[in-house]
Amino acid sequence: MLSENIETFIGCEASYREAKIVLFGAPFDSTTSYRPGTRFASAAIRHESYGLETYSPYQDKDLNDYKIFDSGDLELCFGNTNKVLDKISERTDIILKDNKLPFLIGGEHLVTLGAVRSVLNKYPDLHIIHFDAHADLRDDYLGEKLSHACVLRRCHDLVGDGRIFQFGIRSGDKSEFVWSKQGHTFMHKFDLQGIEDILINIQDKPVYFTIDLDVLDPSCFPGTGTPESGGVDFISLLNAIIKICSQTNIVGCDLVELSPNLDISGASTALACKVVREFLLALQE
Repeated sequence: MLSENIETFIGCEASYREAKIVLFGAPFDSTTSYRPGTRFASAAIRHESYGLETYSPYQDKDLNDYKIFDSGDLELCFGNTNKVLDKISERTDIILKDNKLPFLIGGEHLVTLGAVRSVLNKYPDLHIIHFDAHADLRDDYLGEKLSHACVLRRCHDLVGDGRIFQFGIRSGDKSEFVWSKQGHTFMHKFDLQGIEDILINIQDKPVYFTIDLDVLDPSCFPGTGTPESGGVDFISLLNAIIKICSQTNIVGCDLVELSPNLDISGASTALACKVVREFLLALQE
């Protein structure tokens, strides 16, 4: 049984026992390759969520009508990435054991690996949908295999060929794109088009859905460590989230790579809060 958090994401005040979705934060950015700050994201998203209403006019749904529990942030050490990933897996294990849906808020993108390891143990036929500006398929980054630049490559080590579907990708080393084209992942570059084609094939499969917020264009989301021009807008992201959540069996998910300190206007954090709200509501039947 997980304990109640002091400050929760708006509308996520259900008890752990009755909740169907459980939020938790992983404030970790120790492998960030450019500008750090994602360790502050989960706390900022919770705090700033009170600038939102619980009701979504986009989906005509209200968070108050559903049972969601916010278990707070993990206490993660510096200097030991393996221990951090183990802690994330342990929290995910608890949530899955109680037949609830884990919703992870990062943190840098490497935190996804800890959750995927756990979800895969319960769902061996796991498939991954990945929204991102970056391929994240490097075998190593400066000699380090556990890096946010390598996270989807490490996930591929676990699930194998044909189970990772990437959208919005517009940056990476040439070798990453070559490796993907060899049949290791399905990669749709630049935008979120073509989702319907893959949903037909995986609608009955367990799916882990990971969203790196730098899939958004930095003109609307500058608060991220590795901004890449040419991304999608909020409405495109929202429509894709709704489509995927309504047509697949999501068994785990996350939202990563907000660096709130890199956008002093607060607009990026406000956008991230809205994405969390819409994501949570899209997961409701």
